[in-house]
Amino acid sequence: MKYNSPVIVVDSGMGNLASVANMIRKIGGEAKISSSPDEIRQAHKLILPGVGSFDAGINALKERSLDTAVKAAVKENGCMLLGICLGMQLLFETSEEGNQSGLGLIKGHVRYFQLNDEKLRVPHMGWNIVKPKRSSNLFDLEDEHRFYFVHSYHVNCMNAKDVSATTHHGYDFVSAAQSGNVMGVQFHPEKSHRFGMALFKRFYDLLPC
Repeated sequence: MKYNSPVIVVDSGMGNLASVANMIRKIGGEAKISSSPDEIRQAHKLILPGVGSFDAGINALKERSLDTAVKAAVKENGCMLLGICLGMQLLFETSEEGNQSGLGLIKGHVRYFQLNDEKLRVPHMGWNIVKPKRSSNLFDLEDEHRFYFVHSYHVNCMNAKDVSATTHHGYDFVSAAQSGNVMGVQFHPEKSHRFGMALFKRFYDLLPC
């Protein structure tokens, strides 16, 4: 059984909204970009994109009352939530990049890359391999996955069971996480061609909680 309700792409004013919505439509799904707290609160599937800094991202959500709407959708409505790039980081509790608290939907902290190899650069930019660490909603364990990254910070999960995939850039970092119906990916599936389409298809076909 598939649950093919529209995916709501959260419009906080920060993110590749049209690119994400277009990828959902490419896989035959229905997507709607919305900044309405009521619409977001009642959603069955949400995607939270984001680019920029942590504090700017959480403040943009708060200014539109979207932070409380997203949390209500997840906790009260059983909504499936996918955070992308900064959107993933905002799912966590705190970040080295700012002083604001995140949404706190996944326990952990966001930290800056600490690299000892002078040949490696920050931001981590370009294609890289994503290795699933466990069975999850977004990945097939048997396949190799390649996605496009642009970021200087990455998440540290407090609970190891929340780590769903890792990527190597100087060291292994968490490139995807999941806690219940809340998922996040550090890469940009909307820029990752067939790999991104496959991930969006898996997310779109999920049943709500």
